[in-house]
Amino acid sequence: MSHQSDRSHHRWVQSHNLPQPQLKLQPKAQKEPMFYYFAYGSCMCPVDLKRSLGENTHDYIIGPAVLKGYRLGFYSYSPTRKCGVLDVLPDDQAHVKGVLYHLPWRLSAYLDNREGVSQSLYRRETVDIDCGDKVYKNTRTYIVVNKLSEELAPNEWYSSVVLRGAVTCGLPEEYCWSLFDHMYKLQQRSQDHLLQSLEKAL
Repeated sequence: MSHQSDRSHHRWVQSHNLPQPQLKLQPKAQKEPMFYYFAYGSCMCPVDLKRSLGENTHDYIIGPAVLKGYRLGFYSYSPTRKCGVLDVLPDDQAHVKGVLYHLPWRLSAYLDNREGVSQSLYRRETVDIDCGDKVYKNTRTYIVVNKLSEELAPNEWYSSVVLRGAVTCGLPEEYCWSLFDHMYKLQQRSQDHLLQSLEKAL
């Protein structure tokens, strides 16, 4: 019986002391390259931005942000929107509020395409952005290349997208009302000019 027990013990030891396969350590996954992007117009709305980038952008939002030394203006005509669209112009006494994104680099070309970079509608500009208690340097934004001599009114659709983005992403209520007032006055002025032109034609 003792011999049988010894043989059983020997088989058990053999089966539990087999050479273990060498475990290969997997290399750490490379982090995806990212870039910071400051949106001040229709791109503040993540739903509208998704239309161009092809994926949800809510998760890439860092938060409400400020671009110092610039002011807003509708100094460009968009062939796609068929109306005046937003631009930023240097102004030491002003600032522009918007939304800071942290986007994957793979979306960069789609963003350039949306802004009409290849058509020289907008160009990239590198700026410093204040967000929370931090300054984000080397942040991308877009500036109109060939500016109009005076502002051109946005249409209702573009205005609603801009305001929806501003409200959704938490821009201050006072700023949202100021933005609404600016767009409304431009639209009223455009209508007045149209009525005057019709009256002269009659």
